[in-house]
Amino acid sequence: MSENEKQKKANVYSIITSRITKQLEQGVIPWQKSFAESGLPQSVVTKRPYRGINVWLLAMLSFPRNNFITTKQLKEVGGVVKEEEKAALVTFWNWKEVTDEQSGESKNIPFLRYYTVYNSDQCDGIPDEVLPAPPVHVKNPVKQAEQTVLLMQQKPVIKHREKKSFYDPCLDIINVPKIDTFESQEYYYRSLFHQLIHATGHVSRLNRKEVMLMSELRADESFSSEELIAEMGTGYLMSVCGFTNDFVSKDKEVRAKGWLEKFKENKQLVIYAGGKAQQAVDFILNVSFKEKTVEPSTETVADKDEVPF
Repeated sequence: MSENEKQKKANVYSIITSRITKQLEQGVIPWQKSFAESGLPQSVVTKRPYRGINVWLLAMLSFPRNNFITTKQLKEVGGVVKEEEKAALVTFWNWKEVTDEQSGESKNIPFLRYYTVYNSDQCDGIPDEVLPAPPVHVKNPVKQAEQTVLLMQQKPVIKHREKKSFYDPCLDIINVPKIDTFESQEYYYRSLFHQLIHATGHVSRLNRKEVMLMSELRADESFSSEELIAEMGTGYLMSVCGFTNDFVSKDKEVRAKGWLEKFKENKQLVIYAGGKAQQAVDFILNVSFKEKTVEPSTETVADKDEVPF
């Protein structure tokens, strides 16, 4: 990889991570914000939901409706961006076949790129018939959460014996305190979802390396990549189940500062965790989505592009 390509790679991770860190500097943890009311971020034109870190890059902007469109798409439907509106960034992976000059072997190399989108509220002239239907709000979030747990495939054993929540990957067992010991049913399901996300990493499920190296989450691991995956996945599940309240933890400021420091050390972490969290959520919700998994590596190249999504 050329020095220029390495610099581009560093830049795209830095640019995306900086969007997240700006929120953390204000004490806002993006994946603790609910998108239940505004809907899962989606494309105005294709109606496809955004995935991975893109969910939080868009949901954290707090628009009334999470409908987004590229400038190219906007022009095609006859709309324009309002004056002084700022674009949001979303990422995508592109693949390019390259041939090794020495061995002659060909392989696909992932290119991390980003493009810009605008929320429909930032635009004029989008025909009503083009806009997605308003999100369907869940009437009973607790019942929906209960069903989500019930219908999970290959579910681990869930116990309510000890007074703390944890996942044991060796025994493939989750423990959460009894529901009546929590501040609310919402907090119970948040704790249970957190452990279920961890459990998706078991060798019998997604075989996530972070989980298979984990015994029990210790204090010094509170800002590990696996913990970030679990936090992001939990926020996603809480929103799709219809819980509308932003999660306000007692140590919110400490956690915001902790993730801020972690992202300064590792610019790839937030994008990596966003992708892994999406896989975990898909597993729990039994959602099938065909896409290649990309691990951060020195071969990953970044560039800027704008494409329909």
